[in-house]
Amino acid sequence: MPPTPRQRQGRWAEQRALRLLQGQGWQVISRNWHCRWGELDLVCEKPGRLLLVEVKGRRPGSRDGAGTSALRGLQRTRLRRAWACWLAAHPERSSWPVEFVAALVALPPAGAGVRWIRLEG
Repeated sequence: MPPTPRQRQGRWAEQRALRLLQGQGWQVISRNWHCRWGELDLVCEKPGRLLLVEVKGRRPGSRDGAGTSALRGLQRTRLRRAWACWLAAHPERSSWPVEFVAALVALPPAGAGVRWIRLEG
């Protein structure tokens, strides 16, 4: 089954964020990781550090504040639960410090930069 336009946009946004992170020395260790509680878009590492990235691709002027409203309440609860599940599956990294961020990626044709927002863990 071919991907939907929305899925293609999501993949494009993830790839854009990932390229920027790799340019800063981060290495992806999990991408689109699923468990019963949800999905983790990107889990990256630098020596001894983890970065959990929730990617939101949005068109400028979207109704949800360019993706910021999608990062509240239930979404954060799902993210925390999925993160706990990921840590249970990767106990060797459970003591590493982690930073939670959202990457709000402007979709084409705007193609502006990526807005990074630090999230509470």
